[in-house]
Amino acid sequence: MSSPGFLLIIVAFGFLYFVLVRPQKKRQIAQQRLMNELAIGDEVVTAGGIYGEIVGLAEEDVTVRIAPELDVRVARRAIAGVTPPASESVELEAPAEPDRTEPTPGT
Repeated sequence: MSSPGFLLIIVAFGFLYFVLVRPQKKRQIAQQRLMNELAIGDEVVTAGGIYGEIVGLAEEDVTVRIAPELDVRVARRAIAGVTPPASESVELEAPAEPDRTEPTPGT
């Protein structure tokens, strides 16, 4: 017959698995998928916060253009994410100013 302490330990390990291990594995799988899907022309951001466009791919590294005629070689694992191209980014509109021709109530 199992003791209540043993059952508590089993429940604690199950809880830790679902809270810590499983989400970490999902993040690793997503990062690996990102590394495998990199393509020339993708806009990326590195782990150091540098934005650029991929201009060359190798097995362990990528060449990223961060300015006109300025390419840097970056390890694939240092690519933090793929960003949407600048031409597709949504520009925020300025809020409309209130119409001042109408009198305000109470004046």
